[in-house]
Amino acid sequence: MDWFDGHGGSRIQPPPEQPQKQASKQEENQLTSSVQANIATIHKAFGSSADVVTRQMNVGVPIGLVYIEGLIDQTAISEFIIQSMQIAEKHIKRYGTQEPDKLLHYITTSVIATGEIHNLQTMMDVKMAMLDAHTVLFIEGCEQGLAVPTCGWRDRGVNEPSSETVIRGPREAFSESLRTNTTLVRRKIHDENLYCEQRHIGKVTKTNIAVMYINGIADENIVKELYERLNRIDTDAILESGYIEEYIQDSFLSPFPTVFNTERPDVVAAGLLEGRIAIFVDGTPFVLLVPVLFVQFFQTPEDYYERSLVSSLLRLLRYASFFIALLAPSTYIAITTFHQEMLPTPLLISLAAQREGIPFPAFVEAVIMEITFEVLREAGLRTPRPLGQTISIVGALVIGQSAVEAGFVSAAIVIVVSITAISSFALPAYNVSIAIRILRFLLMMLAASFGLFGITMGLILMVVHLCSLRSFSVPYLAPITPTHNTSPQDTLIRLPHWLLRKRPAEFAKQNNIRNKTPIPRSKKGTT
Repeated sequence: MDWFDGHGGSRIQPPPEQPQKQASKQEENQLTSSVQANIATIHKAFGSSADVVTRQMNVGVPIGLVYIEGLIDQTAISEFIIQSMQIAEKHIKRYGTQEPDKLLHYITTSVIATGEIHNLQTMMDVKMAMLDAHTVLFIEGCEQGLAVPTCGWRDRGVNEPSSETVIRGPREAFSESLRTNTTLVRRKIHDENLYCEQRHIGKVTKTNIAVMYINGIADENIVKELYERLNRIDTDAILESGYIEEYIQDSFLSPFPTVFNTERPDVVAAGLLEGRIAIFVDGTPFVLLVPVLFVQFFQTPEDYYERSLVSSLLRLLRYASFFIALLAPSTYIAITTFHQEMLPTPLLISLAAQREGIPFPAFVEAVIMEITFEVLREAGLRTPRPLGQTISIVGALVIGQSAVEAGFVSAAIVIVVSITAISSFALPAYNVSIAIRILRFLLMMLAASFGLFGITMGLILMVVHLCSLRSFSVPYLAPITPTHNTSPQDTLIRLPHWLLRKRPAEFAKQNNIRNKTPIPRSKKGTT
């Protein structure tokens, strides 16, 4: 096994220039046959860190164990390494230090009872193995080390998802452990073609990431493009999947996300079965999926667990909520400022009576209420959880009522802003809600300047921008445009599962058929 560097390559190589320095670095990087010399080099490399633990003992030959406390399981070291070598002490002593190759082979194959054991050739391999929660074993007379998997850190475990809740469906969510997350997906897809390739990114953090896809379904060109983008990442730290998202996204100037993130294993499994690629990052419960389509942000896992009729109606409701959250304040500003003739006379009189004595135009009072609500929403997110909901609800009620009674804003704008906020909460994807919040203020300015013509112009520019976006060379608005034969199956509505015969044609080009179930037909004469 190769221990990867922060650039996605296989092994760290010295720079080609300055051959004398290169030779000296190679000599320093090589392991020696002395256990004490290797341990001293490790202590020097880690700056004599308190959590770097070493143990030397004699089990027929001198050996040394090196590991980082907190990353490994002490019980595994005691049972699978120390006790196993003490039991085999007579056989180890028979080989002695005169036959290091045979001794190393015997210990690897017949003594240590753990998972896959790796031979370590250089000091760089040793350091990477220790940081990956392995215990390194040195044997006197052997110029190699052994990396024994003994990981044992504590993680949060598999809990219920907090950001993507559903009424019907699995209750498990990803955790901060990379191996736990990949295992959750393996439990759902029992196929040998489910490939999982792992590497390190980050010159200092050396964060483990894993790329998972189904060979034969995922487009090979998209897989190749993803690896090219990952290989270009040259940074010190990767602390969350959001770092990777910014490095591999297609357009950093667009408010719309071109990479999908989720904390649900069933969502990742469904994406892999459609031909997408998942990116796992150690230390975060959010997994990235590429490529992504715009319609994907309006779909929830529950759409596929409920009956198709119910799912289709709920999905149409989400699209309606999207337009309400985007257009409600700007439409109110345009109509009350420029197009009063569009309102019924009783409603116009009521609005005029409410606005009597209001010192600000409709645009200013809409901006005041929108900013106030955004501040309340952000305050609710950042305050401690028991107080967050109270601040949001009480703050909105008290401030809204007080502002109307004080004559700063009209009651109508409070209703419009409230409906807008509630509609934005109906969208499953939080990052799309952020994009709507940004565009909402732009449309409000256009409505205050040009009325409904400004809103129309803003919508046209938004659609043109969406048409120009790509996610790993896949059109962002597909399958709406360009259209395919599979377009009506799972876009605005969801047809029954037995009619979803093909995978999305945008990124599943090799194996497009996923369902051959015949259409169920009722028998005549049955009740």
